[in-house]
Amino acid sequence: MKANGSNGGHNGLGHIQQLIGQNYARLRMGIGNDYPKGGQVDWVLGKYTEEDMKTLQPSIDTAVEIIKSFALAGINITMNQFNKLGKK
Repeated sequence: MKANGSNGGHNGLGHIQQLIGQNYARLRMGIGNDYPKGGQVDWVLGKYTEEDMKTLQPSIDTAVEIIKSFALAGINITMNQFNKLGKK
């Protein structure tokens, strides 16, 4: 969770920044980098298997909790509570 920042090369975020600037909250979920060039698109936009969903579900559940916290408690409390989870 971040309160602001660059678009990281993401075209959709770049468009948002053209419209409203860099000061908007964003929640990022990584997918790793074990893909051929451009292969991430197939993963992100593809159809997930039942096994994929078993792997993804804990991250989805955490994302839901982060969104709830952001809506109810605000960005600072949410970042303090959840950002440490992604650090290894």
